[in-house]
Amino acid sequence: MSLPWTPEEMMAIAAARLLPDGRTCFVGIGLPGTAANLARRLHAPDLVLIYESGPIGARPPVLPLSIGDGDLARTADTVVPTHEIFRYWLQNGRIDIGFLGTAQIDRFANLNTTVIGDYRSPRVRLPGAGGAPEIAAHAGETLVILRHRRRAFVARLDFVTTVGYLDGGDARERLGLRGRGPTRIVTDLCILEPEPESRELVVTSVHPGVAREDIEANTGWPVRFAPAVTTTPEPRPEELEALRELRARTEAAHGRPSGE
Repeated sequence: MSLPWTPEEMMAIAAARLLPDGRTCFVGIGLPGTAANLARRLHAPDLVLIYESGPIGARPPVLPLSIGDGDLARTADTVVPTHEIFRYWLQNGRIDIGFLGTAQIDRFANLNTTVIGDYRSPRVRLPGAGGAPEIAAHAGETLVILRHRRRAFVARLDFVTTVGYLDGGDARERLGLRGRGPTRIVTDLCILEPEPESRELVVTSVHPGVAREDIEANTGWPVRFAPAVTTTPEPRPEELEALRELRARTEAAHGRPSGE
């Protein structure tokens, strides 16, 4: 079935809808930044975007190239030192939502952004942790966005960079982590959420045009579906227009959409 949008557009729009107006969001570069900046343009003009480099309330006209992009500081309400972002804002519970991307995720929403393969001799060395472990530990809740591929949704992580729910159950609470942890995982196929008791990720919403078999084939464990799975609402014309306009301006400014 041919759809008037791409899976990547569905993913960005589905993630943007999860960001409410007036909240504070610690946002990463790439896919999280696309969704967060889209949300601010559509339904959440007072969403406060906070970046690891220190900008608070950034309103970049195009998607930033990195956390050091000058547009972030130029358009922010204020800029503070990085240690203040983490110590005063994040660790003191002033961040409502942490928004992360990742290279690998397991069934309990633990994340890997360090290496693919053996740590001492990896096949691929990834960008590393950055602030992700602290964000997932202290933000009120964490959203994760990534493309749904078997090599990304793995039965066992090559390296645990960022704790989700460890081995499930109350492991996160026993570790003493302040935030609720990952509450929704948005992919180009579906949305997953942790089951309340086991904390295992289950599919709660399937994107239009996607079959359950597609999700099963692209997940490295026997993925389960919630008892009442919904269909993700289709992108509205104004959502697609805003996303495409944002990407077009970014491409004109930088040569390609940042982090895509």
